[in-house]
Amino acid sequence: MATPHNSADKGQIAQTVLMPGDPLRAKFIAENFLKDIQCFNKVRNMLGYTGIYRGKSISVMGSGMGMPSIGIYSYELFKNYDVENIIRIGSAGSYCEEVKVYDVVLASSAYSESSYAKTQNGYISDKTYPSEYLNKKIKDSASCLGINITESCIHSSDVFYREGDGNYYKKLYSEKGCVAVEMESFALFHNAAVCGKNASCLVTISDSFVSGEITTSEERQKSFTDMIKIALNAAAS
Repeated sequence: MATPHNSADKGQIAQTVLMPGDPLRAKFIAENFLKDIQCFNKVRNMLGYTGIYRGKSISVMGSGMGMPSIGIYSYELFKNYDVENIIRIGSAGSYCEEVKVYDVVLASSAYSESSYAKTQNGYISDKTYPSEYLNKKIKDSASCLGINITESCIHSSDVFYREGDGNYYKKLYSEKGCVAVEMESFALFHNAAVCGKNASCLVTISDSFVSGEITTSEERQKSFTDMIKIALNAAAS
């Protein structure tokens, strides 16, 4: 049954959903990697598709930017559409020299200053965690494909444009162990825990706080193929 944010009927969304932030990346993945695709959602242009990959039904849907947005869409997928697994596939900024542009990072935890989880159900820790089961499938998939990934804590930030001297990331790396920053995984992991479901976050480094390198929006939409292949293989296994 439809929600205010998703026009899909039950049964139109697969049990496993790949979730990029950008709905156009969802469209790109569906059109280039899945067979027999059907668009199940266009509400607010948050595009969602279901198709077949290696004989298995898989969905891909945009989440939008930030925790409030992925919080809505992931919660509805878990609660209203019986989705069991969500793999966030997104971009992130590197906080350290060891993690470079185009490297793939699997979140072992998400640290955040956000009040999302506390507001949602009173959870007070500043870290949330992915599904060990789903993370193992992703690591096995990467190994099968011969693609190197880094598994580490990442920073989920509520703020994209942050005031100050610009060196805050050094403290987050040295004291919290965060190798990269994005804006969604803390809320996604929390929703999965609340709903008793599985969630993971796989990101490609799109820019570096250390080197100053940055990719274009078109590159972020179309060129993160290693991450996409890892997630699809994990979803189909």
